[in-house]
Amino acid sequence: MLCVVARTHPRTHARNRWRGAWQRGIGHAPRRGSARRQDPVGRGVQDSDIHARISCRQAQEQPSCASRLGLWSSKSANPRLGNHKFANRQNVCYVKHAFPVKLLFSLGLGVPERRRLTDKKHILKSASIISLVTIVSRVLGYVRDQRITTLLGTTLSADAYVLAYRIPNLFRRLVAEGSMTASFIPVFSSYMQEASKEKVWDFANRLFWTLALVAAVISILGMVFSPAVVSFFSGANVARAQAVDLNRIIFPYLFFIALAALAMGILNCFHIFGLPAATPVMLNVAMILFTFGIVWHHFKDAATSIAVGVLVGGVLQFLIQVPTLVQKGMKFSFGISFKHPAIQEVARLMLPRLFGIGIGQINLLIDTKFATAALMPAGSLAALYVADRVMELVLGGYAIAVATAILPMMSHQAAAKDYESLKKTLSFSIRLVAFITIPAALGLMVLREPIIRVLFQHGVFNAASTRLTARALLYYAIGLPALATVKLVVPAFYSTKDTKTPVIVASISLVINIALNILFLEVFFNKVQNGGPALATALATFFDFFALLIIFRLRYGSMGMMEVARSFAKISLCAGIMGVACWIGNHYTAFTMHSRFLIQLLVFAGLMTGATLLYLALAWVFRCHEIQEVYGIAVRRRAGVGEGGYAEL
Repeated sequence: MLCVVARTHPRTHARNRWRGAWQRGIGHAPRRGSARRQDPVGRGVQDSDIHARISCRQAQEQPSCASRLGLWSSKSANPRLGNHKFANRQNVCYVKHAFPVKLLFSLGLGVPERRRLTDKKHILKSASIISLVTIVSRVLGYVRDQRITTLLGTTLSADAYVLAYRIPNLFRRLVAEGSMTASFIPVFSSYMQEASKEKVWDFANRLFWTLALVAAVISILGMVFSPAVVSFFSGANVARAQAVDLNRIIFPYLFFIALAALAMGILNCFHIFGLPAATPVMLNVAMILFTFGIVWHHFKDAATSIAVGVLVGGVLQFLIQVPTLVQKGMKFSFGISFKHPAIQEVARLMLPRLFGIGIGQINLLIDTKFATAALMPAGSLAALYVADRVMELVLGGYAIAVATAILPMMSHQAAAKDYESLKKTLSFSIRLVAFITIPAALGLMVLREPIIRVLFQHGVFNAASTRLTARALLYYAIGLPALATVKLVVPAFYSTKDTKTPVIVASISLVINIALNILFLEVFFNKVQNGGPALATALATFFDFFALLIIFRLRYGSMGMMEVARSFAKISLCAGIMGVACWIGNHYTAFTMHSRFLIQLLVFAGLMTGATLLYLALAWVFRCHEIQEVYGIAVRRRAGVGEGGYAEL
C-alpha cells in the first residue's frame, strides 16, 4: 500500500475550508470510496490520519496519480499498514490529506496536462541537481586535466597515459556504468513494485557480490595480458612499454568503479541523484593531488603518479556511497548467485547492451588506433583526449544530467504502457538538450583556439599543442548535438526493454566510423590531419541519432516532430547569430596580443558571458519554447500552481 503526501497551497481558501470542515466532522460527508467508508484496518477515520482512497483502475485512467507522484517508491502513511506493501497487491493507494477523489482530480492531480507539467518539473529538478553536482565535478575535472597537460603536454608520454587509461575504461563501460546500470535500473524498479523489502535487498546484495567477482576476474586478466592488449589497440607511433606499465596500474580501478556504478543505480532508483553524481569529484580530487610535485616526485615519472591517482580515486568513488546504501537498507550480506531470477534478468538485458555499448567503446579505441598511426604527429592521441574533455564540459553539464534523470521516469512509463507520456518525455528532453548543445557546438567551433589557449596552454602544453588540439575540437564540436541526443534516445529503447535496435544501429555506425577513418587517413589527411578520427566519430554519431529517432517514431507513432523541427530551427537561428557575434568578438579582441593569462581569462570570460546573454535574449525574442517552458514552470511553481508533489523520493 502506497501513500504520497500532496501539499496544499495556503492561498486555496475554498479547499482549506472544505478540508477543515471534514476534519472537524461537520459539513459534507466523504464520498464513496473514501477512507471513512472503506478503512481496511477497521479503525475508522482519525483527525490526525485522514486518507482519500483511489482505486488502481482510476489510477490507470488518470495515470498522474501513480506515475506523476512516483507512487512506486513511497511508503504507507498509515503505521498499521506496514512499511512495504504495494498498491498493485492491495488495489488501493492513499493520499494523506482530507481530499475527496473528485476534489483531488479537480486540483489537477488527475489531469494529463498537469501531469505533464509535473513530469517536466521533475525532470528539470532532478537534472538541475545532477547538473549542479556535475558542473562542480567538471570544474575539478578541468583542473585535473590542466594539471595533466601541464606535466605531459602532447608528448609520447601523454599518448601512453591516454592509451593506458582508455583500455580499462572500455571494460568499465561494459560491466559497470554502461550496460550494467542501464539494465539494472528497470529490473530493480520493477522489483521494488512487485516484491517485498527483504527480497529487494536480497537481490541487491547478491548482485553486488556477483558483480564484484566478475570485475575482479576481468581486472586480473587485464593486468596479466596487458602487453597483448596494448599492442592490439595502438598504432606504431606510441611508447608501448610505458603504456603497458601504466595500464597494469590502472586496471584494478575497474573493480571499484563497477561496485560504485551499482551503488549509483540503486540510489537513483530511490530518486537520490546528487550523491551518485558527486562520486567523480573523488576521482578528480585524488588525481589532482597526485599531480603535485610533492607527490609525483616519489614515483618514476609524472604519468605513473597520475595512474596511481586514478586507482585511489576509484576506491573513493565506491566508499562515498556506502553509508547512504546502508541507511537505505543494504546489508552487504555475502552471497554470489548466477541463478537468481532478477540477476538473470539483468544479465539477459545486459548481453545485447554489451554489444551496443561495446561498439561505442570500440569506436573510441578505433579512433585511438588511427590517432597513433605512423602518419599522425606525436601527441595526436593526447590532443584528441583534451578536445574530448572540453566537449565533456558541455555534454556533462546538462545533457548527461537530463539523460540520467529521465531513465527511471521512462522505465516507469514504459512499464505502465504509457507510451504517450514516454514520447512526450523524450521529445521534451531532446528539445531541452538541443537548446543547450547547438549554441555550445557553434561556440566551440568559432572560439576553439582561444578556448584551448586559455584553458590548457601552460607548462609543457605549448602553442603547437594548442593548434593540434583546436583542430580536433573543431571536428568533435560538429557532432556535439547528435552525441548528446543519442544519450537520450538509446535509454528510450532500453526503457521498453528493446536492446536489439540500438545494437544493430550502433553496428552500422561502427562500420561507417571505420570507413571514414580510413578515408580521412589515406585520402584527405592533408585536409583534416589529426582531426580525422574526430570528424569520423561526429558523422557516424549523426547517423546513429537519426536512425534511432526514425525507428522509434515508426514504432510508437508521432512524437510531435513538427514541434521539434520548429524548435530546432529557432534554436539554430539564435545560435547562428550568436556564432557570428562570437567570430566578430574573437577577431577584434585579438587574444594573441595579451600574453598575460589573467588578461586572456578576463577577455575570454567577458566574450563568453556576452555570447550567452545574447543567445538567451534571442531565444526569448524568437519565443523558443524551451526557455519559455523553463521560465513558466519556475513562475507557476512560485505561485503554487500544481503543488501536488513528491512526499518521499
